[in-house]
Amino acid sequence: MGIHSVAWWPMVVVLSVATLTDLRSRRIPNWLSLPFMAFGLGLSGGMNGWHGVLQSVEGFALGAVIFGAMHFMGGMGMGDVKLAAAIGAWIGPEQLMLALVVTGLAGGIMALSWAIFGGFTGELLRGSGELVFGWKGRSTMAHPELVLSNPRTRKMPYAPAIAIGTLISFFAR
Repeated sequence: MGIHSVAWWPMVVVLSVATLTDLRSRRIPNWLSLPFMAFGLGLSGGMNGWHGVLQSVEGFALGAVIFGAMHFMGGMGMGDVKLAAAIGAWIGPEQLMLALVVTGLAGGIMALSWAIFGGFTGELLRGSGELVFGWKGRSTMAHPELVLSNPRTRKMPYAPAIAIGTLISFFAR
């Protein structure tokens, strides 16, 4: 499906505002994500009929499921989940998969840069190692020290990575 050629600018505006608010307050407001999500679902049906609606719903569901799983594991805020679902409603599942891969790469580079410049690279590597290699010793529940609700946990705003991944996936097409 892809983003409608006449409707790319709302996505850029929403991603810009989401990035700025996430950097400033570590929150992505509902007043931004929810109307964007609803408009994406509505616009797809108006321009592409039932096929567009189906693609939009599939993109929404894919974004919600993938980021929702990360939220329930403790590593992603609900604002990120709603933003990813809204983006999926705009761009559909196929382009969302590319956007999520690029988002993951951008997020990894951002996290590593943040750790290097913040002086906690060892802590980042230990935590990442625990998440990747320590899975046999725990259930599907989040690691108690590596969750957003832990006040001592470093929290990186993820909207910039979502914005970078989405925009690169869109403009690279």
